[in-house]
Amino acid sequence: MISARNVTLAFGKRVLFDEVNISFTKGNCYGIIGANGAGKSTFLKILSGEIEPNKGTVEITPGERMAVLKQNQFEFDEQTVLNTVLMGHKRMWEVMHAKDALYAKEDFTEEDGIKAGEMEAEFGEMGGYEAESNAASLLSDLGVKEEMHQDLMKDIPSNFKLRVLLAQSLFGNPDILLLDEPTNGLDIETIGWLENFLADYQNIVLVVSHDRHFLDTVCTHVSDVDRSKIKTFTGNYSFWYESSQLMARQMSDKNKKNEDKRAALLDFIARFSANASKSKQATSRKKALEKLTIEEIEPSNRKYPGIIFQPLREVGNQILNVEKLKKEVDGRVLFKDVSFSVSKNDKIAFLSRDPLAITYFFDIINNNGNADGGTYEWGTTITSAYLPMEHNAFFNAPLSLMDWLRQYVPSHVTDADEPFIRGFLGKMLFSGDDVMKKTNVLSGGEKVRCMVSKMMLQNPNVVILDQPTNHLDLESIQSFNEGCQNFPGVVLITSHDHTFMQTVANRVIELTPKGIIDRLMTFDEYMEDKRVQELRAEMYA
Repeated sequence: MISARNVTLAFGKRVLFDEVNISFTKGNCYGIIGANGAGKSTFLKILSGEIEPNKGTVEITPGERMAVLKQNQFEFDEQTVLNTVLMGHKRMWEVMHAKDALYAKEDFTEEDGIKAGEMEAEFGEMGGYEAESNAASLLSDLGVKEEMHQDLMKDIPSNFKLRVLLAQSLFGNPDILLLDEPTNGLDIETIGWLENFLADYQNIVLVVSHDRHFLDTVCTHVSDVDRSKIKTFTGNYSFWYESSQLMARQMSDKNKKNEDKRAALLDFIARFSANASKSKQATSRKKALEKLTIEEIEPSNRKYPGIIFQPLREVGNQILNVEKLKKEVDGRVLFKDVSFSVSKNDKIAFLSRDPLAITYFFDIINNNGNADGGTYEWGTTITSAYLPMEHNAFFNAPLSLMDWLRQYVPSHVTDADEPFIRGFLGKMLFSGDDVMKKTNVLSGGEKVRCMVSKMMLQNPNVVILDQPTNHLDLESIQSFNEGCQNFPGVVLITSHDHTFMQTVANRVIELTPKGIIDRLMTFDEYMEDKRVQELRAEMYA
């Protein structure tokens, strides 16, 4: 078990945590959630000992080992990939080197022999003799190929460094596992492997993530960081979100009788408990939900942005036609023979094993880049709004948010006064004096929210989204997701957010170096279809 007792932390006048008391127990996975800046990552650093609180203590059951996902990609530059993973079990690494040093002594004494025997026994108990093969297997499962295992960390690509550091934290079955954004840099298949690994994990896991599907798959509990406190709720993220929204609606419905409200909440718990049996965490989550009482459900205090795209006109019969489009970068074929037409009601998830492929494709169809072959044509009725993955160029000038957004007011709007502009910024939670903030000092999340305000202002009937959840907190992601689900127009999207892709898209197009795979099905259906997976293997071979 690991506990925080009366933990308080303040930076100047800003109090991040105030008398926090919380415990985490074996067999559970806790999703640490909270708005950007609430202190999720800081709390993990307090638990790991990296940050000392102003007041309070962290208590760990004696003898239990903690592992932390490191964030510094350069810390192990001079180590091999395999050794970096082995160093995740600090005591094993120390014993391994101590006994090797002992055996290397020229004047090896009887006393040294006794000591070496003790070390060999401890090394064996820790699984030391299988350590290298276990570490190699873990690396391979995370997509780090065997030929890289003896390379120095400084010589491998940064996205593989993230995987090695993740393997380091998972190595040796730690009693307490602290993971801050563990899915960063992982592809869909590797995230799936990690979900299965953690769902079967028998010890304590605390994880910070903005990936709702990941949280839903691995978490038995949610610990909400809000208003300088942390409160733990039974269930995964979706249960926490849906139950808190239901409770908020129940509280606002003053005409509904208490017994009716109670019956509705009990029915909700029962239905969600039944659904939990389908997950990897089936037994523990289902039992926990069945023990849940109505009093434990609380409405959320969070503010959710209002992301509503309202088309000025409906799309016509011709939306987008693409013919034989091709793109190469430095001699590498990103995609070729891309031919398809977009139809009314299409919400298309775009995939590629090369993330550059979709970014280049979206830039091309938005007139921001050139293809190496082929054509595309938009219909005359189309008004599109594009959220590129890289948008810093939009924020170079030090304009106020009001002036920044005003420059994107479309020609059909004749009354773009201050209340009109404030309305669009307000939907994205920029209120009061916030609208006078300069755009060149915005955080990553604030820039994305500005870009979404700009998109809503266009009244588009087609929205194109390249990694829309980057830099956003869970509240903004949830609202963005629901806004795209409710949008009556066409959506073209690529995202690492599994839930976003699954709940929005009704069609999947995968760009490959040998052409496209185009299927009218949901994202999950696409990823689970055996014939599709066989075809994917051929297209990337």
